[in-house]
Amino acid sequence: MNFETISVIGLGYIGLPTAAVIASRRKKVIGVDVNQHAVDTINKGNIHIVEPELDMIVHAAVIEGYLQATTKPQPADAFLIAVPTPFNSDADGRQHKADLSYIESASKALAPVLKVGDLVVLESTSPVGATEKMSAWLAETRPDLTFPQTHGETSDIRIAHCPERVLPGHVVRELVENDRVIGGMTPKCSEVAKALYHIFVEGECLVTTARTAEMTKLTENSFRDVNIAFANELSVICNKLDINVWELISLANRHPRVDILQPGAGVGGHCIAVDPWFIVDSCPEEAQLIRAAREVNDGKPQWVLSQVKDALKKIQHKNPGYTSGDITVACLGIAFKPDIDDLRESPALSIVNAVAELGCQVQIVEPNIESLPRKLEHTNVELVPLKRSLAEADVVCVLVKHSPFVREVEFVSAKNNVIDAVGLLS
Repeated sequence: MNFETISVIGLGYIGLPTAAVIASRRKKVIGVDVNQHAVDTINKGNIHIVEPELDMIVHAAVIEGYLQATTKPQPADAFLIAVPTPFNSDADGRQHKADLSYIESASKALAPVLKVGDLVVLESTSPVGATEKMSAWLAETRPDLTFPQTHGETSDIRIAHCPERVLPGHVVRELVENDRVIGGMTPKCSEVAKALYHIFVEGECLVTTARTAEMTKLTENSFRDVNIAFANELSVICNKLDINVWELISLANRHPRVDILQPGAGVGGHCIAVDPWFIVDSCPEEAQLIRAAREVNDGKPQWVLSQVKDALKKIQHKNPGYTSGDITVACLGIAFKPDIDDLRESPALSIVNAVAELGCQVQIVEPNIESLPRKLEHTNVELVPLKRSLAEADVVCVLVKHSPFVREVEFVSAKNNVIDAVGLLS
């Protein structure tokens, strides 16, 4: 297959690295995003997200003329859709349904520039059946073209699903090295999509159906979520029994067939905190363990908050007349994992917001951002350097194990009233 021009729809944490890596293979890449700031930044050879090694690759690709960003889709031979797929929750938080509006919008935006022989791949992590819906939206917009759901192997347009499976902080390397699961709506669709990924993927490209490819990604992240829930539940149990959970896990992991993960403040990110709900929504009666794990992990921030409240009560008990406003709480980290700037579904964000609502003076230490997101723009919340927070805070709440915090662990451990949700001090 000959792909002269490749378009990536969505230039976020997955789309931009994907576009840059393909462009580094000397293929013309057109990146599309509705965010004008992102488009302008990329076209200057810069990046608007934090990801190691990405800045150099984007700069080279733009300077050499292989990568261009725009707000409107342009004709290409293949289109990769990498847009968000969040979920919508009901009032009591029991039902979570996938929001496919971004995929629908991207499909209808690129449909006018499709031509016979083009390939469209959905990379966004999606519930089972989303690729078929995408194909239907494309067909609805372009009735002059044929699609796999009606014309099978003879369709004008090839449709496939290939979920990303990379680790933030290692995206550039893993995009190239990791195996990819490619699910076409027909065998021909899979064959064409596989040829596309062979341009930049050194790992194995494994072919299956679109539905199986969708479920594979959901299964991978649900597996992780269940195992993290076990660790998070252990941390709550150990706290009640006055046991150091990190020492416990270290000892238990000496067993040759035990590999317990590390507990934290909850689970965040665009995948593990979201994808299991797609399975629960599709099979609510059957997905009991997956639902239980999600509820354990979603409940961990409330448990961390309860530890903060206990610390405040102790301070007020020792200092009669103190109000919450007289107490400063330092919250170390608000990203969803260490050493990145990604705040999506971050449990630390909900914890910080809840602490702010208690009326405390909240100092946020987040070395990977320059300003606070709007949801944290309270009058009693500020972004401060680590050394200042350690000097001024009455309570220190460690929410993310960023490298700068590890380097200053002795200063953190010297503070009274440290709530360590991530094992920084262990």
